[in-house]
Amino acid sequence: MDMPGDTLSRLEQTIAQRASAAPDQSYVAQLNARGLPVMARKLGEEGTETVVAALSGSREELVGEAADLLFHLMVLLGAKDVKLSEVMAELDRREGTSGLVEKAARKA
Repeated sequence: MDMPGDTLSRLEQTIAQRASAAPDQSYVAQLNARGLPVMARKLGEEGTETVVAALSGSREELVGEAADLLFHLMVLLGAKDVKLSEVMAELDRREGTSGLVEKAARKA
């Protein structure tokens, strides 16, 4: 069984490869061609759908919406040239720190 990081790393590579494809050949290429505002809006829509699934959907619906949310986040990160390793490093940096302490530190 793959580790989640392996799956996300492969997804990051796939997104990078498909970003330069013809828009009629790839959904990722279509999103890139339409620009950051569309990508950000789609990420927001997927976030909302994930919340709705968490509150009133089945477990399977939540899993599907969470996958859509992660996918669209990865597309947006790729468009902004933010590597998954950077996000993972930030999560590693925060590990062991209370969420309340970390949030307060951002306000300082």
